[in-house]
Amino acid sequence: MSRSFKQYFSRAFEAAPERMHFAAHSHHYWPDVALEGHASAAELAISDADEKWTTVFREVLPQARGHIAGMLNLADPSTIAFAPNTHEFLVRITSSIDREGPLRVLSTDSEFHSFERQTRRWEEAGYMEVTRVPTEPFHDFGARFMRALEQGSWDMVFVSQVFFNSGFVNPVLEEIADSLRGAPETTFIIDGYHGFCALPTSLASVCDRAFYMSGGYKYAMAGEGACFVHCPKGWAERPVNTGWFADFGDLAQGVGDQVQYAQDGMRMMGATFDATPWFRFNAVWDLWAREGVSIEDIHAHVAARQARLIDGIEATCPTCLDGAELIPGGAHPFGHFVTFRTDGAGALHEALRAANVLTDYRGDRLRFGVALYHDDSDIDRLLDVLGALQ
Repeated sequence: MSRSFKQYFSRAFEAAPERMHFAAHSHHYWPDVALEGHASAAELAISDADEKWTTVFREVLPQARGHIAGMLNLADPSTIAFAPNTHEFLVRITSSIDREGPLRVLSTDSEFHSFERQTRRWEEAGYMEVTRVPTEPFHDFGARFMRALEQGSWDMVFVSQVFFNSGFVNPVLEEIADSLRGAPETTFIIDGYHGFCALPTSLASVCDRAFYMSGGYKYAMAGEGACFVHCPKGWAERPVNTGWFADFGDLAQGVGDQVQYAQDGMRMMGATFDATPWFRFNAVWDLWAREGVSIEDIHAHVAARQARLIDGIEATCPTCLDGAELIPGGAHPFGHFVTFRTDGAGALHEALRAANVLTDYRGDRLRFGVALYHDDSDIDRLLDVLGALQ
């Protein structure tokens, strides 16, 4: 019997004991200690007033950088910048690319809405031309993407670590980085939101070449507003879209003839932000450090519950999802949600919601997010509900 972690999320379970929460890939339950971190941010603002920023910049953010660098196997935590959302980083990094005419961008047809909507609007405005490689069929995605990469000339390459609409894990991130080492004109960005704190991830082999952005709303268990980017040295050194924190260290010296930027990740910082999410983030990951719980442990726990769900559906209710197709299927690795493709995704989502099971769907994709706070009994309860849908 695997270890249960429910006691660390007691407030969420007490708030809605009958709710079966299988949308952890969307809104992850907060551990109880997150509330303590949240309260400590308010207490600091009350006690220190303006001086709270000294603690934020000297203690809270360095602590968060240390956690993130350890999770991603980054040797230098100073490459990390913070923002309320990853969209801010996309716009800021893009603004650093100096080229006449539309930017040439290589991406996929499975990037998250914030990237997809923004780039389509840039295309409408004539700022960008985007080539989107289909992620399906999954078995040869890597070869098709690398072929497109090698056949074109690109100002930006933007891809996900784990694709949001399938859970499919991108198999060629290192190959992309290696190929781009001979392309000094190409900015490379990895959207890591569905990988960070879910899949064991090392950026050691790509950190010199790739921006990596993610945040705390999902598997990092810290809620909204806690986003970050790793900034490789020498890339996007003077973004046009900038904020006053990008040169925070030199503010006391006044404004010079040229706009100055920090040399580390601070060059991607914007303006005044709410630091509260980072108090939550630190409280959560201090907890897991004390408890000896690693991302490898979390992934193993979740993967075992996912296998139980998939096997249970195949064995006990093969028709309960109305002939839905498991994707990516086969031996392809996937992230911390199980995805089924079916024309009835919306109807199934509503039927499950009526049974107090929270999932979500995107188009014809029904997604079940499995988390650290699930144990075998939760999977069995879900299987019982699914069986009753037949």
